Amino acid sequence: MLKHFEMFADYNRWANGLLYAAAATLNDADYRRDTGAFFGSLHATLNHLLSADRIWMKRFTGTGTAPTTLDSILYDDLPSLTEARRTEDRRIVDWIGGLEETALSGTFSYTPITAPTEITQPLAPALAHVFNHQTHHRGQCHTILTTLGKPSLGLDLVYFLRSEGTRWM
Repeated sequence: MLKHFEMFADYNRWANGLLYAAAATLNDADYRRDTGAFFGSLHATLNHLLSADRIWMKRFTGTGTAPTTLDSILYDDLPSLTEARRTEDRRIVDWIGGLEETALSGTFSYTPITAPTEITQPLAPALAHVFNHQTHHRGQCHTILTTLGKPSLGLDLVYFLRSEGTRWM
């Protein structure tokens, strides 16, 4: 199971790279345009993804900074957000790469932002959630990009496995 999560961390890094490269082709007005997505704009959605990852990584590791809201705008410009995304993706890859298989069956405790009640749960399903959450919102970002007239992105896991991710096959 650990290799599975290591692959998803690597895939997540790769897919985010493609998404951010596509975002960089937008002018600032389109990047910030409210297209009706859950967080409105591509700018807000990308900030949400980074916010959520920082929240989860703080829960998992007890280290790092984490915003106190899910709609935090951590970075107001795309270049700074891109650099922070790369750093967070590397942090995720490195952290999962340092886990022992037995850690996946262990539990951790945290207090959600949305409800002040401590929750204890197994690590493995929470990790699955983190990667599923990324995929969910990358899909929203993809829709925003195509709504703005940009080409569709090939973000499927199989495309990663056929390119940078061949080591996972």
